[in-house]
Amino acid sequence: MMLTPSLFLLLLGLNGAQANTDIRKTVTKVPALCKTRPTDLVFIIDSSRSVSPSQFEQVKVFLLKVIEGLDVGPNATRVGVVNYASHAKNEVSLKTHSTKAGLIKAVTKIEPLSTGTMTGLAIQFALNKAFSEGEGARVKSPDISKVAIVVTDGRPQDYVKDVAKRARDAGIEIFAIGVGRVDMHALRHMASDPLDDHLDYVKNYSIIEKLTKKFQKAFCVDHPVSDLCASGDHDCEQVCITSKGSYKCACHSGFTLMDDGRSCSVQACSSSAQDVVFLIDGSKSIRPENFELVKKWINLIIENMEISENKINVGLVQYSSTVRQEFPLGRYNNKKDLKEAVKKMDYMEKGTMTGQALRYLVGTGFSVGQGGRPGVTKVGIVFTDGRSQDYISDIAKEAKENGNKMYAVGVGSAVPSELKEIASEPIAEHYFYTADFKAMNQIAKKLQISICQEEDPCECDSLVKFQKKVEEALQVLTKKLESMSKRIALLENKIV
Repeated sequence: MMLTPSLFLLLLGLNGAQANTDIRKTVTKVPALCKTRPTDLVFIIDSSRSVSPSQFEQVKVFLLKVIEGLDVGPNATRVGVVNYASHAKNEVSLKTHSTKAGLIKAVTKIEPLSTGTMTGLAIQFALNKAFSEGEGARVKSPDISKVAIVVTDGRPQDYVKDVAKRARDAGIEIFAIGVGRVDMHALRHMASDPLDDHLDYVKNYSIIEKLTKKFQKAFCVDHPVSDLCASGDHDCEQVCITSKGSYKCACHSGFTLMDDGRSCSVQACSSSAQDVVFLIDGSKSIRPENFELVKKWINLIIENMEISENKINVGLVQYSSTVRQEFPLGRYNNKKDLKEAVKKMDYMEKGTMTGQALRYLVGTGFSVGQGGRPGVTKVGIVFTDGRSQDYISDIAKEAKENGNKMYAVGVGSAVPSELKEIASEPIAEHYFYTADFKAMNQIAKKLQISICQEEDPCECDSLVKFQKKVEEALQVLTKKLESMSKRIALLENKIV
């Protein structure tokens, strides 16, 4: 009987050592994608008390699947594992195993420590001990990569920012993987730049192995020999194109390939001048991992805007129990700088004072002093995930009466009636809701289409009306010609 991954994890909890044997059999079925460049790779895995034994086994499955895709050997990739909780333990040294089989066997035997979460201590331990020459690390060289992959599900009980910087300065490339209720702020301090390539989040341990392909590809030095497009072993959102043993992504007509090289979005419109201010709920109910999704959602919208000094200017305001301007209109006049500024926005937490935030938008956010341009269309995009803790009706009405185009976007526990009060008419075009943060990308695409304007909507409207009049005139003319033809035929018959 072929055992499924879920059944293997169940057996792990029931059968101990026998289940470890099953894991090795499962993982060895995963084919190596390519030859990997020489790398000293150290996994730093959190086994604090918040990680259950079954979840820890899922982490090991992830490690084993990544290892299976590597070219393991003394002159290729050397792998070490640091296990940490309140203290750090060098479970597998870089010098210990020169074969993949021995390495896999050693990883299956690792047991959780089940105490605190000293992530900073673990990174320092890896820097001083695991990556030392005494433990098998090679002398620093441009030809040999130093990589650490940190997996954690909690908030560090010590400081990680400085020690992570020391590790990066020492030439160690750090990938940070967060699970569940992880502290995203700490993850950002750990990961190397660019963060989009080095920081990942998964909702729970049961899906962490989905990151396997990313890390297998990250260590590749040559291209896969198989047709990954045909096999489905790719992450293109729309179109996969085989290219010299590898692949590249493309998009359908009307869509543009995003910066990540795999996602597609509606093509950027040629917009008229607009001042756009995002008013973003940063209350504690959103949670750090979802706040990261909100920032990606903002940047997805920005990606399709014509950002420039004379076209679209963007400002960003975050609110919770207080209101904080992240940056004013016009500070950033190109997409790269604008999107980087969005990524740096820190999560406020606390309450949900949407009315107070709207008052700030009306009184200050669009003002000349904050970069607002006289005579330019003002667009407010309000995002929230819950009920406002203050009164919004009057200020929401004032925002629209002042001529601002207001969009209301709600997720999760957001209140539809409040969102509709904020949204401009017609409400169906300015109000959006989804129960799931992960479905926000679809809202981004719809909202982008709504914001986009034709260069000259009046001219376009006139053209449509003209075309309709021409069609109506042709229809009348056709009917007249048909009537005349019938009369001529009757006359000809009478003459005959």
